[in-house]
Amino acid sequence: MTHQHSKQPAESSLEAPVETNGVLAWIDHRFPLSVFWKNHLSEYYAPKNFNFWYFFGSLALLVLVIQIVTGIFLTMNYKPEANLAFSSVEYIMREVPWGWLIRYMHSTGASMFFVVLYLHMFRGLLYGSYRKPRELVWILGCLIFLCLMAEAFFGYLLPWGQMSYWGAQVIVNLFSAIPLIGPDLALWIRGDYVVSDATLNRFFAFHVIAIPLVLLLLVALHLIALHQVGSNNPDGIEIKDKKDEHGVPLDGVPFHPYYTVHDFMSVSIFLLIFSAIVFFAPEMGGYFLEANNFIPADSLKTPTEIAPVWYFTAFYSMLRATTDDFKLVLMIVLGLLGLLGVVRARTLKYRAVSAIGMALVIAAMRVTEAKLWGVVIMGGAVMTLFFLPWLDRSPAKSIRYRPFFHKVLYTIFVLVFLTLAVLGTKPPSTVANVISQICTLLYFAFFFGMPYWSQRGVFKPVPDRVTFSRKS
Repeated sequence: MTHQHSKQPAESSLEAPVETNGVLAWIDHRFPLSVFWKNHLSEYYAPKNFNFWYFFGSLALLVLVIQIVTGIFLTMNYKPEANLAFSSVEYIMREVPWGWLIRYMHSTGASMFFVVLYLHMFRGLLYGSYRKPRELVWILGCLIFLCLMAEAFFGYLLPWGQMSYWGAQVIVNLFSAIPLIGPDLALWIRGDYVVSDATLNRFFAFHVIAIPLVLLLLVALHLIALHQVGSNNPDGIEIKDKKDEHGVPLDGVPFHPYYTVHDFMSVSIFLLIFSAIVFFAPEMGGYFLEANNFIPADSLKTPTEIAPVWYFTAFYSMLRATTDDFKLVLMIVLGLLGLLGVVRARTLKYRAVSAIGMALVIAAMRVTEAKLWGVVIMGGAVMTLFFLPWLDRSPAKSIRYRPFFHKVLYTIFVLVFLTLAVLGTKPPSTVANVISQICTLLYFAFFFGMPYWSQRGVFKPVPDRVTFSRKS
């Protein structure tokens, strides 16, 4: 009598017993270490055709580790008191052995985190990584982005330099523009009527404890959700749909050792660039560390120019562009959109709802300050990303198989975002303000027009199996 043995499907590894010996067996009886290794590394099958754009997920995880480790060492000597904060940073830089290296690694890591994250998100935009079944993966990623923005903002005040102090003062004052609760909300955030010792202590607690805990939880959920549905690929094809008799995807390879080695190369290159910045250009011409932040905070002396760090400047440009004149333009645009909604509504009920809703919004804009709508636009620019899985209705996920004009629109969007980011680092001027206003309108037009334009054009046929073309 013969016995036929077949390899169990990768999905059944949770139930399959793991044959181990010694210490590993002892651990496996008490903690699913081997099962975890199989499910998330050795038997997690990733698409064969990953390219350059897929480096940035693992790099983001690397930078997170760098930030946590360097942050722990910095808190050992940092003093979260208004009278001691600046001098404690100087002490770290000058007196603590290798303190300057740890501080520069942390400041450089903050900027590199956003470089990696923006590229990681752009890859998702290119290849439709937010589309079904990865909507939750994308939403968790956007929550991580929000968390990092909060983490960077709270940490920005801690050096207690001139730009830290006045930057925090400006940003916190934005909350006072919210009707009814704004002034009390700003007071609660500061813990005082001005940015003071109480504010520093609150921001330190958020930066060191609260936000990192939420961030680590979100990162874990992001990875769990990703491994549940599987990784996307440059073709936007679901490799889980085609498996062999053992349940292994035909177009997949185990993440370990194939992509652990693959990512090791990207990590090596990244660390070379990271080290070059840390040792030779830690200030990066004032973009990573501003000159004014090497001056102690002075509540009686306002810097001539107050601007956030570069990774916030695109959104800051939108805030600064929202003047009274631009608010009028927004009211006209919303009125036209409301009229379009009324015309396109299929029933009288929906027409009435569209008309009344838009009229209320325009009336609210008429009686409120432009600063409030600047905050709304700045926040809306980030929140719009959450709805991307439902805004994009293209029959093809990947940009490879979309019409040429889609690529043109993506290019325009990137140029618009970069223009806003650059203008946010410059002093305000009439010309720059007009350009920022145009770019703000184009930014939102890209997303709000997506349900319409993403379906239009002649699409290339999507192959049944993944390809290895480098064209994107």
